[in-house]
This record gives sequence, C-alpha cells and structure tokens, in this order.
Amino acid sequence: MERVAFCLRLRRGAGESYDKAHREVWPEMLALLKRAGISEYSIFRRDELLVLSMHVDDFDQAWDQIEQDPVNARWQQAMAQYVEPLEPLQPGERFPMMREVFYMN
Repeated sequence: MERVAFCLRLRRGAGESYDKAHREVWPEMLALLKRAGISEYSIFRRDELLVLSMHVDDFDQAWDQIEQDPVNARWQQAMAQYVEPLEPLQPGERFPMMREVFYMN
C-alpha cells in the first residue's frame, strides 16, 4: 500500500463552496474511489492551497481506472469551477506530487 500526497490550488474565493461540495461528496464518487483501491483519503486546505493525501494500492493504476469512469467525468466538471492549475508538473505526473520526507507510525 502506497501513501501519496499532492497539491492543488483553489481559485480565489472558492474555498467555502469547495468545502461544502466535499461535505456532500456523491456516494457514487466515494464508491469509485474505493473500487480503485483508495482509502484514508484526506484533503487539507489553507486558504487556496490544498494538500491531498491517501493510501492506495497503485496510484497510477487507480487513476487510470478513475479517469475512465463517467462518474469522475461529472465530478471533475463540477469541481472545475473551484480548482486552478498548479504548475509546473514533473514529467509523467498527473498532479504536483509531494515527496514524503518523514513518517511516524
């Protein structure tokens, strides 16, 4: 099981609406994430900065599965109004990935 984290950025002023949307995540989106092997998924926010972390069997395989599902397409369309690109990406990245430098279990 991998632990991964990455960053996203909200559009200015979108924080409260983004928070509300995530208090009401669609059950079918949650089911898709679980089917893809994602667990312990958290999103932390400070102003417009988001840090997302999760446990996942295989991140790339999970995201391949998620990206092909129409539920995700609808969710991404709904979230597009809140999130802006956070560049630059490293070659081969889907998201700006964080490198773990410390973990205490």
